[in-house]
This record gives sequence, structure tokens and C-alpha cells, in this order.
Amino acid sequence: MKQKQLSRRLSDIECICGFKSRKFTDVNALFSFLAGVLLFGAFYFPLSFFRGKHWAIDMFFHGGTENRSSIPYYTVFLGCWALAILLVKLQKLSVQKKALELDILPDDPNFVLTCATARTILGKISILVVHPEDFVLLDRIQRALMNLKNLGNVSAVAECLNTQAENDENYLSGSYTVLKGFIWAIPVLGFIGTVLGLAEAIGGFGAVVKKGVDPQGLIAALGNVTGGLSTAFETTLIALVMALIIQLLMTVVLNKEELFLDRCSDYCHRCIISKIKSIDLAGDED
Repeated sequence: MKQKQLSRRLSDIECICGFKSRKFTDVNALFSFLAGVLLFGAFYFPLSFFRGKHWAIDMFFHGGTENRSSIPYYTVFLGCWALAILLVKLQKLSVQKKALELDILPDDPNFVLTCATARTILGKISILVVHPEDFVLLDRIQRALMNLKNLGNVSAVAECLNTQAENDENYLSGSYTVLKGFIWAIPVLGFIGTVLGLAEAIGGFGAVVKKGVDPQGLIAALGNVTGGLSTAFETTLIALVMALIIQLLMTVVLNKEELFLDRCSDYCHRCIISKIKSIDLAGDED
């Protein structure tokens, strides 16, 4: 049965939307930013219809009688941007996994990988896939087989695959740098909003004390301070919950990518390196 030609540029969401796709599962910053804006709007638009009906909804908005800070807007936007990055990563990862389903080796169980058969496999890859270098697995195999075809160095193929596996792991880790920065920045924004609320509440109480009002007035002013404190701490609550959600989701996506890289390494050892070992065994018999 003829296999359908695989192309990342026809499956990757960034390419489909007309953006330049980053390497493997890395995400285009502009595309993720715009996707974050859409998620931000999708979050606030339905929420706006219930504004004023419950404090848990009102704390996401600023202004009003309680004079809330605008910090939650920035916090939620960073969370939506981070969520967009993770969703795009998941989609790109699903595209990368398609390479594992390709049948690039002959059906012969006695197949042996040599310089001549390496050319055959490379030719088959070029037929089955458009731009094989766009896929983690095929990029590894292509580099290793090119080494074998050009240099004829069998022992270097395994080393090339292992080195490329390490490079891919480092690249994967680096693609999470922005997300880790967001997870750090979101709680900081929450703390900033709380500090601003505290400063405003305490400043208002200090102004009342300076006026020298009666005890009943001080009690009323103190009540306003405690109410202002509860409002101020809402920004930290939003930020901490948002950071927790993003951290948990990032852990899930990172684990999926690590499992995928393990599957790629297993595929290379099972279908490439094991075929090279048969050459060594044949040489020992001679």
C-alpha cells in the first residue's frame, strides 16, 4: 500500500496560518502572542457578562466601587500566552510523531545497513517525506546515513545518532525558557498588585488618622483598610493559581516531549544501529 507523502509544512499550525515555523516543536513568538490575545479575549468576553454578580468574577476586573488594580489583566494575559505556547507545542508534537509511523526500511528481516543500502534508505525517505530535516527522527537518521554514505565509517553512525539525540534534548529544554520566565513573572505581578493595594489602603488609613477623627471614625476607617487588604490579596491569588496551572500543564507537555525523544532514540537503535551490528558480526565470522 502506497504511503501518503508526509509534509510538516502542510500539517503544522504555524505554517497553515502563514507564519514561519520554528524548528521541531519550538514555537514562533509572534504566533503564540497572537494566539494568547485570542485566548485572553475568549476568557474575558463571557466573563464580562457576569461582572458584578460575584467577588470571584469581579476580582479579574479593575475599577468599580472597590477600585481594584489592573494587574490581573496582565497576569491573565501572560497565562493565556503561556497556554497558547503549550497548545501549539502539543499540535507540533503530534505532527512530529507521524514520522514514527513511516516504513523506511525494507521488509527483509536479514536487511543489513551498508554504504549502498544507506543510499536506498535516503532515497526512500526523500520520496515519503517533504523536507525530512523538519522532523526530529528523520533529521537524526538522515544525518547518520549521510555520514555512512559519504565516509563509509560504520562505527561513527552510532556516535552521530547519540550526539544528535543529546542536541535534540538540549534544544527541547531551551524551547521552554520563555515559559519558565512566564511562570516566574506571573507570581511577581501578583505580588506587585498586592503591594500597590496595601500601600493604597494603609495610606488611606493614615490620612484619616491625621485628621484626628473620633473613635467611631477610626473604626470605620479601619474597616475600609481591611476591605482594601482583601482586595489587594486577590491579585496574588489570581497569580498563584495561574502560575500553578501553567506549571502543571508545562510538566505534562514536557513529559510528552521527553517520551517522544525516547521513542526516537529507541527507533534509531532498533532500526539503524542494530542493522549495523550485523555487519560487525559478519566481519567477525570471516
